[in-house]
This record gives sequence, C-alpha cells and structure tokens, in this order.
Amino acid sequence: MFGLFKSHKLSPRLHRLKESTLFASLTPVELNIVDDLMHERRYVADEIIFDEGEEGQALYLVMSGRVIISRAHSDGVEIVAEIAPGSFFGDLALLDNGPRNAQARALDHCELAVFFRADFMGLMETDAKIGYKIALALARHIGHRLREWMAGKPQFEAL
Repeated sequence: MFGLFKSHKLSPRLHRLKESTLFASLTPVELNIVDDLMHERRYVADEIIFDEGEEGQALYLVMSGRVIISRAHSDGVEIVAEIAPGSFFGDLALLDNGPRNAQARALDHCELAVFFRADFMGLMETDAKIGYKIALALARHIGHRLREWMAGKPQFEAL
C-alpha cells in the first residue's frame, strides 16, 4: 500500500556491493543510488587494469574473477595481493588522484564495478549522508591497513 512496505530485494550485483565493507552500512535505496554511479568493466585473463605510476582515478570492486596486485622492484616483480570477489582495491583514488603504487592485472576473466573519484565527489555534494557513510568506511579500512603495517603484519600498500 503506497509503497510503504515495498520489498527491497537486492539484485546479485547489489548483494555483492552490500557484502563489501565499503558499502555495508548503506540501505537498499542508497545502494541503488551508488550502483547507478558504478561503471561495469570486464577484463580477460592477464589484462592490465592499471599500471604502477598511472594517475589514480577510481576504486575497483571485484564482482567476479580475481585480480593480482604487483609491484616492480630492481630484483623482479613482487606479488603483493590477490583480490577475490567482494573485495576492492584502488581505494585511495577516491581521495586523491596520486600515482598508483602498484599494477593491477586480471588473473582470470573478471568483472569489476568501477567507482570513479569524480562520481564520488559529486555524490558527496548531492547526497552527503551516503558520501559520509562511504568516506567513514574508507577511513576505517585505511586505518586498519595502517595499523597492520605498524604492527609489521603483511598487507598490501595503497594502490
């Protein structure tokens, strides 16, 4: 009646967004708003998503497949992390457009939801509540990574 008790059943893609710590605090309506800002990208196995040194412009959420994060060193290439479905990478690009500290490459055929910094900044202006929730989750995620780094635990660096 009048949509008051309308079910907000989540599509598989929205369910994957909701599973991510970055978007876990969003309501189904808020998830739909964010989903409308996401760009879908597909990569084949071994395709480069972004290179070390490139300007960071977006955060990537793995919908399917796996992504390898690696860094070049004088003695070769170091695999820093393997990113599985439901996880995200490139998060610092939402805050600034500094150079990437690593390369991201599709390990297998993968589908990514891409959240561009410009869209996030626009969201902060048009819907501050959603922007605040995402920014807080992002700050917590970065803080957790920093604490792990300070404790000497293995972790991957900001991308």
